[in-house]
Amino acid sequence: MDVRVGDTLQMKKKHPCGCDLFLVTRSGMDFKLRCQQCGHEVMIPRVKAEKHIKKIIRPEEA
Repeated sequence: MDVRVGDTLQMKKKHPCGCDLFLVTRSGMDFKLRCQQCGHEVMIPRVKAEKHIKKIIRPEEA
């Protein structure tokens, strides 16, 4: 899956704050994601993140 820094990911499950959009701030073996609503940052393994991605929104599409 081609996920780059700066992409916004729409996930299948929502963050506890109610938002399902996350900004990718780091990619590699792990993804560092920032919640678009509350700003909370999480690091999750690439394999787990790729299972939960619903849609990738590129900056040039928005």
